[in-house]
Amino acid sequence: MASLASVVSKTASAAKATRTGSRAPPQGGILEGANPSHYNPSNPLTLFIIQASIIIIFCRLLHFPLSRIRQPRVIAEVIGGILLGPSVMGHIPGFKNAIFPTASMPVLNMAANLGLVLFLFLVGLEVNLRLFVTNWRVALSVGLAGMILPFALGCALAVGLYNQFSNEPGTVPVGFGVFTLFVGVAMAITAFPVLCRILTELKLLGTDVGVVTLAAGVGNDVVGWILLALCVALVNAGSGLTALWVFLVSVGYVLFLIYAVRPCFLWLLVRTGSIQNGPTQSVVGITLLMVLASAFFTNVIGVHAIFGGFLVGLICPHDGGFAIKLTEKIEDLVGVLFLPLYFALSGLNTNIGLLNTGATWAYVIAVITVAFAGKIIAGTLAARFNKLVWRESLTIGVLMSCKGLVELIVLNIGLQAKILSTRTFTIFVVMALVTTFATTPLVTFLYPPWYQKKLGAWKRGEIDWDGNSLGSNGDDKAVLSGKIPSTQVRKLLVFLRLDSLPSLFTFIALLGGDNSPRPASKVHPLKGEALPAGETASAETEPKRPLEVHGVRLIELTERTSTVMKVSELDEFAVRDPVVNAFRTFGQLSNVAVSAGVAVVPQSSYSEVITGKATDLSSDMVIIPWSETGSISDALLPDSAENRFNGGPHNQFILSTLADAVSNTAIFVNRGFGGPSIEPVPRTLGRTVSAHSLKGRNEVATAPVVDRSHHIFFPYFGGSDDRVALRFVLQLAKNGNVTATIVHMRYPELAPAQSPTAPPPVLARVPTRQVSSSQVPTTADFTSSEPGARYNEEDEAFFSTLADSLLKDLQPRVAFETIVTAQPLQDALARAKTEVGRSSKNAGDLVVIGRGINSRGKNIREELIALLNSLGQPAGAGSETRKSLGDVAEALIVAQVRASVLVVQAGPGGGAAAEKS
Repeated sequence: MASLASVVSKTASAAKATRTGSRAPPQGGILEGANPSHYNPSNPLTLFIIQASIIIIFCRLLHFPLSRIRQPRVIAEVIGGILLGPSVMGHIPGFKNAIFPTASMPVLNMAANLGLVLFLFLVGLEVNLRLFVTNWRVALSVGLAGMILPFALGCALAVGLYNQFSNEPGTVPVGFGVFTLFVGVAMAITAFPVLCRILTELKLLGTDVGVVTLAAGVGNDVVGWILLALCVALVNAGSGLTALWVFLVSVGYVLFLIYAVRPCFLWLLVRTGSIQNGPTQSVVGITLLMVLASAFFTNVIGVHAIFGGFLVGLICPHDGGFAIKLTEKIEDLVGVLFLPLYFALSGLNTNIGLLNTGATWAYVIAVITVAFAGKIIAGTLAARFNKLVWRESLTIGVLMSCKGLVELIVLNIGLQAKILSTRTFTIFVVMALVTTFATTPLVTFLYPPWYQKKLGAWKRGEIDWDGNSLGSNGDDKAVLSGKIPSTQVRKLLVFLRLDSLPSLFTFIALLGGDNSPRPASKVHPLKGEALPAGETASAETEPKRPLEVHGVRLIELTERTSTVMKVSELDEFAVRDPVVNAFRTFGQLSNVAVSAGVAVVPQSSYSEVITGKATDLSSDMVIIPWSETGSISDALLPDSAENRFNGGPHNQFILSTLADAVSNTAIFVNRGFGGPSIEPVPRTLGRTVSAHSLKGRNEVATAPVVDRSHHIFFPYFGGSDDRVALRFVLQLAKNGNVTATIVHMRYPELAPAQSPTAPPPVLARVPTRQVSSSQVPTTADFTSSEPGARYNEEDEAFFSTLADSLLKDLQPRVAFETIVTAQPLQDALARAKTEVGRSSKNAGDLVVIGRGINSRGKNIREELIALLNSLGQPAGAGSETRKSLGDVAEALIVAQVRASVLVVQAGPGGGAAAEKS
C-alpha cells in the first residue's frame, strides 16, 4: 500500500513538472492570446504571409492609377517599398518592429531572391538571339554605342562618388577599379523586359524604331549581365588570381551549358513532344531543377545565383513556341507573388531621408543627367548613322535610356556585396525611377501615332516630306474618269474567332459565288503520250477569283510576359496559330483568295486594329462574328443564351467598331449557319445488356449536310443601311444554292399632319426574371414622332429599280414583295418565322437587316416594347445589345427566329454609292 502511494505521488510530481517546465508551446494561436505579427524563428510563415499580403495589396493599389499613364508595374512596386520603408511609414512608431522586424528579413529576402532567380530565367527565355542575329549590323552599332558612352560617363562620375561615399557605414573597402566598373555597368545597362512592355504598349514593335530598339536591347542585356557577373566575381574574390579562376570557370560553365546540356535538353524535348505540344509536367519539373542547379553552381563559384537562372533561360529553344508555352506555366506565380517582394525590398532598403545635403542632391541630379545624356546621345547618333531620320533616332535613344527593374537588380547586388552604401543606393534608385517613369511620356511626345503614319507614307513614296500626295489613288482616278465606284464586295475583311470559324467558312463560300473550277479529265503521266493524234487531255478552266478575303486574328495583350513574347515573335507565332492555318486551308480548298494575320493588342484596341486594317486594305466590307459565348476572347466553354448577349466588353467592342467604321460593316449572329448545330447532351446512366453504363452522343458521327441550300429573308425598311444590305443580299443570291425573299415594309402614305396608327396593345405576361430599369427600352431617345416616312420616296424608288433590273439568272431564286403596314416590325417578324427555318436539313437560313440606328422611327421602338412585354422579357437582349444591333435585330433574337442574323451598317458614303449604282 505504501509502495502504491509512493508511485502515485511520483506520477503527480512528474505531471506538475511537465505543466510548469517542459510544456509544449501553445497551439491555440490567437485563441490563446498569441500575437500573429510576433516573429517566431521556428514558425516564420505567419509573419511572412502578413508581409507578403501587405506588399502585394499596396503595390496593386499603387499600380492602378499609375497604369492609367502607361507606367510599368515595377514603378508601383518600388514606390510601394519606399512608402513602406524608413522613408515614410518607417516613421510610424512601432511599424517596422511589428511588420518588418529585422529578424524576419532573411526569410523575406530568401523568398524574394528565389523569385528573382525564376524571374531571370524568364528574362533569359524572353531574349530571342535570332532577333539580334537578323539585325546584327544596326543592333551592334546602337547597342555598343549605347553602352560605351554611358559606361565612360559613369566611370567619370564614379570618381566623385567614390571619394564622397565609399567609406560610409554598410560598405566594405573595395578598390576604385571595382567601384568604377560597377557604376559604369549601372549606367550602361538597359532594362530589356520593361523595354519590351513599353514598345508593346505603345504599338511600336512593328515599326523600325521597335525593331532596332529591341535588337539592340537584346545585345545590351546579354553584355550587361556578363559585365555585372565579372564585377561580382571581382568583389567576391580575395585576390586577382582568384577572380581570374572565377572568370575562367564561368566561361567553361557557359560552354558546358551550350555544347553539353542544351543538346541533351533538346533531345528530351523532341522525345516527349514538348516542342510541338508544349512542355509536359515532367519537362517543367526538369527545367526548374536545371534552373535551381545552375543557380546553385554560379552562386558557389562566386557569381550571383541569378546568372545561373538567366543562362538556363538563354539555352531554352524558341522553336514551336516552346519558350512562350513554358513561360505561361510559371509567369503568374513569379510576377504576382515573388517579384513584388524583391522590388519592395529595394524600396525598404531605400531611405530618402539620407538625401539631406546639397552635395547629395547635386550627385542625384548628376547621376540622372548622365543616365539620360549618355544613352540618348549615343543611341541617337548610332541610329542616325544607320540612316534613320532624326526623330526616329532620338526616340531610339530615349528608349535605350530606360533602366527599370534590371537596374534595380544591379543596385541590389551592389548593396548586398556592400559596394554601395544605403545613401548611394538611394541615389541610384531615384535615377532608375526617374528614367523609367519618363520613358513612356517622352516617346509618346517624340513619336506620336500621326507622325508614324506620316513617316510610313513618306517611306512608301505616297507623300513628300511636307505631306503632299505624290500620286492619285484608285478612288480619285475613278472620280476623274467619271466612273461610278462598284458596290460589289470584292475585298472582305473578317475578324477571325475560333468559335465562329464553321459559320464564317460557310458564309464566305456563299459570298464567293459559284466559283469552283470545273474538274478536268486526268491522264496518267506515263500514258500521256499514248493518246491518239490530235487528242489532248482536257485542261482545267482557270477560275475567276474576284473575291479577296483578309482575316485578322486578335489576341489579347496582357501584363504577362508570354503575351509580350508573342508580339516580339509575331511572324513565327502567326505561322503556328491554328485559327490562321485553318483559315488559309479553307481558302485553298474553297478557291477563295485569302490572307491572314495576327495582332496581339489590348482589348481596348481591338476596334482600332480592325478599322486600321480596313483602311490599309481598302476593304469593301468588314464582317465581325458575334461571340458564341458572350466573351470577347475565344472562350470555348459553353454559356447560357442569356449571357451570350450580356457580355459588356464584347458589346463595347462591337459599338466601338461600328462607331469608327470606315467601310460597310456587318455583324454576324450565328444560329446554326452551315448545318444543324449539335447541342451538348449530358452523359447519363442508361440500361445496356450487361449493366448500367454512361452513354453519350460523342461516339455518334455527324452526317454530312445533303441539302446545301440557304434561304435569305430581308425586310427592307429603308435608309442607307438597308440600301447597302439589299445590294449585299443580291450578291449572296448569285450563289446557286441561295434563294431570297426581299420584302419592302412600307408605311401607309400619310398626310403631313397625320401620324401612323399605333399598334394594338399586346397582352403582357409577367416577366420571367428581375431586370434593371436601365435595360428596358423606352422612346425617350426619339425627339420626333416621325415614323420614318420621309425616306419612303427615295427608298421605294431604289427598291423598285433593283426589282425591275434583276438579273435573269436571279429571277427564279429571288422574290421581291411590298407590304403596306402600320406595324412593320410585327409583320416583319411574323413573315420571318414563315420564311426561314422551314427545312431542318438544309445548311442554315439567314435573316439580313440594316442596323438602322439613325433611320428607324419612334413607332418601331413602340412595337419593340410591346413585343418584349408580350414575350415576358421587358429588357429584351439588354440595352447594350440593342445599341449594337438595333431594334429589329433585337426583336429577331428575343423571338427566337430559327435563322442566323446579319446586321449591316453602311460605311461613310456607302448608302449613297449603293443608290447611285
